[in-house]
Amino acid sequence: MMGNELEPVVYIGREGVSEAIISQADGVLETRELVKVRLLPDKGLTARAIAEILAGATGADIVQVVGNNFLLFRASVKKPRIELPAD
Repeated sequence: MMGNELEPVVYIGREGVSEAIISQADGVLETRELVKVRLLPDKGLTARAIAEILAGATGADIVQVVGNNFLLFRASVKKPRIELPAD
């Protein structure tokens, strides 16, 4: 899987999903399409819950949630790089 080799580029801490995090994730999704996000240890929401919030805010799809990491995908509007297999 492509996401196993990715390093996290968006980190979410105690402040949760702020406007700054949404903006950062949106920009990275446009550039890379597939983004790994790491939720720093916290006693708040789970990685799945944060993934759902961030995916909804950016129009991305959740690809995978493992531990405190998750992958989001959104095809680039300007320059698509990842081709998904046909159904």
